[in-house]
Amino acid sequence: MFSDHARIFVQAGRGGDGVVSFRREAHVPRGGPDGGDGGRGGDVVLVCDPSLRDLQSFRRRAHFRAERGRHGEGSNRHGASPDALEVPVPPGTTVVDPERGARWDLTRPGQRAQAARGGLGGRGNRHFATATRQAPRFAERGLPGEEGWIELRLRLLADVGLVGLPNAGKSSLLARITRAHPKVADYPFTTVEPVLGTLESEDRQLVIADIPGLIEGASEGAGLGHEFLAHVERTRLLVHVLDLAPFDGSDPVSNHTTVERELERHGAGLSELPRILCLSKADLVPEEAAEAAAAAWRERLGGGALEVAVTSAATGHGLEGLRRAILDHLPLEPAVAPRPAAPAEPEAEHRVYRPGVEEGFSVERGPDGTFRVVGPRVERLIARHDTDNDEALRYVEDRLRGLGVIRALEAAGFRPGDDVEIGGVVFELDPDRP
Repeated sequence: MFSDHARIFVQAGRGGDGVVSFRREAHVPRGGPDGGDGGRGGDVVLVCDPSLRDLQSFRRRAHFRAERGRHGEGSNRHGASPDALEVPVPPGTTVVDPERGARWDLTRPGQRAQAARGGLGGRGNRHFATATRQAPRFAERGLPGEEGWIELRLRLLADVGLVGLPNAGKSSLLARITRAHPKVADYPFTTVEPVLGTLESEDRQLVIADIPGLIEGASEGAGLGHEFLAHVERTRLLVHVLDLAPFDGSDPVSNHTTVERELERHGAGLSELPRILCLSKADLVPEEAAEAAAAAWRERLGGGALEVAVTSAATGHGLEGLRRAILDHLPLEPAVAPRPAAPAEPEAEHRVYRPGVEEGFSVERGPDGTFRVVGPRVERLIARHDTDNDEALRYVEDRLRGLGVIRALEAAGFRPGDDVEIGGVVFELDPDRP
């Protein structure tokens, strides 16, 4: 079954921890610190794969977790950073990250989007050696990678979209003018998912999408119309298929108005797309009546339609003229400036949307007297260090003083020895200790 929506959980890898290590070599007394750094966690990257048709694979798997970075080792050996976890998606996929307000459109094969960034690795103890702290016995922990739920929405990459009411004859028309084999039956809503077909000429190849029948209220979601309308957003030409003799006895003029109204209400520029009016099932009415209806529609629409075609999928009447009209009226794709010659190994193209990180902080005092410091920078500082390690805690206190946190705490009534909570960790802070 065709699937054009999916919601998946992506989790980048955690960074590896730095290590506490000291040189231990013969004839080298008092070897200094040589702890290596942890590797960076793997990213989660979405890759546009032209071999995929829809998002069906995400019904079986919805969680994607990249590998974590390796821990550092002694002798200044850094931990390995794993490759990114690549998640293939079909062309035409729009990726929405509601938490960060990010959006990616993947339309060309090979396009990449970084959905979750791997956590940074921790630094080994060699980075913390100073003239007064020559043998640091602490190192940094790796940071967790980004994670969260993202939404995938597929909009078909078609040049031409067939739109109309249910049972207007769109599927029969697509089957006759292309090599597609959609299900055709004499009841409404036979087509329950978009179907693609290819129309070829000597110099062009076009993709035509049969969009399931629209009903009144489709732009607001009635009959899944809102989801189906999204698939014509990328088209450059619409063919409005209108039944000359509706089986239910409805008025063709009213039917035409219903579909056009829904296209306008949906927005996304659908009402401004060039269109051809195709009067279908001409075999069910006298030839004179069909020609009279076409003349009346040409007068009624004026410049609202590029052409009015009379067709019959059953007899083949007017199909060649419709093919030619589509090929003649489809706008050419905008010219693209030539790209420079690609290197032997083309660089990976990706687009990353990441909001700026707020480096400020705030101090709050809870009803139990605990002081709470909130801010991404100070929370990362605590996450990187073990506050049960006295040397690490002294280093953290020095960093907090440099960031102005101690001064802000004192202004809020803090006294040495009071409990402080940062990033969910509660510890006793005494910046005056020797």
